[in-house]
Amino acid sequence: MQLNVFEREIQKTKVFSNHWQFTDDPKLVSFRELVPEILSTTYLTHSIYYYPAKFIPQVVRFCINEYTQKNDWIIDPFAGSGTVGLEAIISGRNAILTDLNFLLNHIIPIKIPTQKEKLTTTKLKKRLDYIFEYKSSFTPNWSNLNYWYPIAILEVLQKLWAGQKSFEQDLYAQIIQSILIKVSKQFSYAEHKAPKLFISKTKREYIENLLKRDWQSELKNIVYESSFETLITVNQFINTNIDKQNQVKFYGGVDSSTFQHPDDLETSCMLTSPPYLQAQEYIRTFKLDLFWLGYDENQVKALSKLEIPYRKATRWIETETLNKVRIGLEREDLKEMLNSYFCHTINALENASKNLKAGGKACIFVGNPKVDGIEVETWKVLLEYFTDKNFNLNAIFEDQIKTRQLFKARKNKNPDGMKSEFLLVIEKR
Repeated sequence: MQLNVFEREIQKTKVFSNHWQFTDDPKLVSFRELVPEILSTTYLTHSIYYYPAKFIPQVVRFCINEYTQKNDWIIDPFAGSGTVGLEAIISGRNAILTDLNFLLNHIIPIKIPTQKEKLTTTKLKKRLDYIFEYKSSFTPNWSNLNYWYPIAILEVLQKLWAGQKSFEQDLYAQIIQSILIKVSKQFSYAEHKAPKLFISKTKREYIENLLKRDWQSELKNIVYESSFETLITVNQFINTNIDKQNQVKFYGGVDSSTFQHPDDLETSCMLTSPPYLQAQEYIRTFKLDLFWLGYDENQVKALSKLEIPYRKATRWIETETLNKVRIGLEREDLKEMLNSYFCHTINALENASKNLKAGGKACIFVGNPKVDGIEVETWKVLLEYFTDKNFNLNAIFEDQIKTRQLFKARKNKNPDGMKSEFLLVIEKR
């Protein structure tokens, strides 16, 4: 029956914000043009922590402006780097963020600090001076650590991290932590210009040449300069947010499909960008970061097993579009991956929408990847599934990708990447 429901829903014409009108085709837009007040995707504290495939703030701000009111609660079950949380706070809304990655618990306190007192360069410099004189060492609980570092660099990093961990973990310590995350990747054999954790020939040569120079001074300069730059960014956020009393509740290291929220808060909007199909190695990407932050191998392995779609499907998701893709795939492993992806993605979306009020919007930003040459229209699968449950179609937007950063040296089954991303907006009945 899904096809009949789908046909009935998409052929409805809806008026959106008194000027957008929708039929069965996605509306071609540019979110960067629709939200011109955001000049850069890295403004304020958005760029403090690196995160692959970030949710661009223009899409988030657009949804917040169109579908929520001041002091509303917004939920994001795939919070990533916390873009939804930051945009919610700036816009006078509240947010609930969940994510499988523990890193969320370290990103949010510095990306969305709650303190109102501005930081000083004098206090930060004292902390930096202290860690560069620190004598003890911190050793991450990871058996492969030596594989990723030359001994000389590793010994220096261990002392810096030990010094950072000796502080009260206030905003100054969190600034230093964010910078040590960056330099611990940059000064390792790991390729720091690509989203996955691996060693490239180019990066190995880079480290070998680095060791022939005064790398200690280079490291120190980067840490000091980057820390002071981050302090300025954090102070800008504090100044922007000084009169706001809104909240961000965040829970990293949790399975969003089963997580039980401690508060029974009614939400007005679910706003999220799920991981893309075949782009699921977020925990592997952040292994170095997580071990330096103090997590152990058992914790990281447990998280990795929960990544979509590297876990078995617990139920069968069926829609017209998804069934067509399944029929076209010959390889059983790809069918299993497809089943797992939609099972656990939809589980998380349904769990997050439990407290969504009637008339509340679910804004889901996705791409259409290819699996073995077959395009998977993710937005259409989600639309078919949720309109057969308790949602109505509100809007579909298509935003064409103008620029894309790809790592050219690696093999890629889809080297040109996706051409567009889609914002599906559905309304809870």
